[in-house]
Amino acid sequence: NVDRVSQWTAKAVARPLVTGWVLSVVALLLYATVARFVFSGVPLHLDEIAQVIQARIFAAGKLYVDPGLYPEFRSALHVLDAHGRWFTQFPPGGALMLVPGVWLGATWLVGPVTGAMSVALFWSIIRRIERRPSVVIGATLVFTLAPFVVFMSASHMNHVSALLWALVATYALVRIDEGTRFAALLGAALGMLATVRPVDAVALAVPAGAWLLWRLVQGAGAVRPVDAAAVAVSEGTWISWRLGHRGGAFRQLGAAGAVLALMLGMLAWYNWRTTGSPLLFAYEALWGPQHGLGFHAAPWGAAHTPVRGLELLSLYFLRLQTYWLETPIPSLVIPVVGMVATRGHSGVALYWLVSALLMALLYFFYWHDGFYLGPRFLFLLAPALAYWTAAGVAVLGANSDRIAGRAVGGALVASVALAIGVNIPQRLKQYRAGLVATRQDGTEPARHGGIKNALILVRESWGAQLVPRLWALGVSRSLTEVAYRSVDTCVLERAITALERGGVRGDSAVLAVTQLFADSARLTRSTWSPDPSERVLPGRAYEAVCHQRIAEDRAGFTIFAPLLTRDWGDNVYARDLHARDSLLIQAYPRRPVYLLRSDGSALGAKLVLIPVRRDSLASAWAIE
Repeated sequence: NVDRVSQWTAKAVARPLVTGWVLSVVALLLYATVARFVFSGVPLHLDEIAQVIQARIFAAGKLYVDPGLYPEFRSALHVLDAHGRWFTQFPPGGALMLVPGVWLGATWLVGPVTGAMSVALFWSIIRRIERRPSVVIGATLVFTLAPFVVFMSASHMNHVSALLWALVATYALVRIDEGTRFAALLGAALGMLATVRPVDAVALAVPAGAWLLWRLVQGAGAVRPVDAAAVAVSEGTWISWRLGHRGGAFRQLGAAGAVLALMLGMLAWYNWRTTGSPLLFAYEALWGPQHGLGFHAAPWGAAHTPVRGLELLSLYFLRLQTYWLETPIPSLVIPVVGMVATRGHSGVALYWLVSALLMALLYFFYWHDGFYLGPRFLFLLAPALAYWTAAGVAVLGANSDRIAGRAVGGALVASVALAIGVNIPQRLKQYRAGLVATRQDGTEPARHGGIKNALILVRESWGAQLVPRLWALGVSRSLTEVAYRSVDTCVLERAITALERGGVRGDSAVLAVTQLFADSARLTRSTWSPDPSERVLPGRAYEAVCHQRIAEDRAGFTIFAPLLTRDWGDNVYARDLHARDSLLIQAYPRRPVYLLRSDGSALGAKLVLIPVRRDSLASAWAIE
């Protein structure tokens, strides 16, 4: 059996084009199936929703759109909506990758296609740096089928695009001595990575730049990210690489640096056109300087300290133990064995290792807990983990003639069987049942009912309505998050209403909100409303309007942000803000008005569209 496997892997490596196509097609079909039937083919996470919103703006040929006079009716957590510009907080690269999906009406296919391209690139890299056919095939299969890779590649998250550009950069390093064009490709790939995830770009660019600079100083032109003497080429033969000259190294460094500088210049131009400053990223414009790296007060929640940084790093790697392969055996055990036991690491493996260490260091300074479908901040470690996993299995397999080796082999087979038969199906079920509200298509009731040219008010929970009203008063996103968690929801309702009626905004509104924090230590989560994020001050009597809002929560509500990723047709959708809706009624005097909400507070309740009379709205607003 071992001999047959060895013969099969050797034949697969000897036919790289066919094998690469087969692996890529399998990956595409697998990722697309998960995207469509597990994630419903829609963006579910708030980050995904923001990426699709910006992609729709790009697809219309714009960098941003007009927020309108009253942006609170369609604002969202990750959206900047001031100074005449409405756009999302992320760098542009991830959203640009989604634009073809917007044009085709299938953004859910972009992740699977990108993931399949990453598989093809990984195959092209691994067969050039590894001599053992079994490790080449094994590493590619692990990379293609690892649950963490599968689920992330089926999503709309920009980590998928980041991984693609990271692999393009690695591929360019592997072939950099075959022509200056590969050095230019390296610069372009790192530049594109910077437009998607700047922190990840730093982690990959610094060791690549240091290596190119070292080659220039040493006057060497040999491929050092590749195994010392040889690489596998498409015909399956081995060729030797010789030392080059300082001039070649200078041209490579210059080409890579020039293209990278051009790409960074384009990113700076985008920042200038959107935030008004080349060096000001949108997420810092939205959340303030506390959003960046370092030990300081976080935009919301606890301050980021070195202890918290270590806590988050530990949590990331603990989660990676599970989410990487979903095996009962911790998923990092085998890669560690492969990394430690393998002698004479290829230069690419060392590059991946240095980049991984630098990435971990950078995220040590980052305050946010990046968890979705696994420890997503470590997603770019997937190529290195796949390589060392296959290498670790090869090391253990070399001792298969011993009793201990056979026992280890049996344990590995049993672990994989349990992952396939138990753990992965459970994870599929968990993901399929999660984030129900964001899966629902809020435009479907209008299409089903043949309703056109209407103004449709979308009922969110009471607490969710207060947040954009605070934004509209000029309260920052970060202070709004703190206020929402630190003030009784009814107290916040009355304070916001008073500020709106008095026309108080900006610094005065901020001061008024911060004066409400005195009782924050006594607050508890609401047990009256289906939305547990709302806060209650024990012993405080609620006014009639607050009881009315709780009754509305119990009647049913939905989420507005996912509607920003949908085509509205002739209808206009806006967040229901009760008395402030009069502004919309005046703006659309001839449209029929409907209220969109869920039919009850049960999870996944059907969305219903209720016709509303304008005079009834006016009467309700007068009472409030």
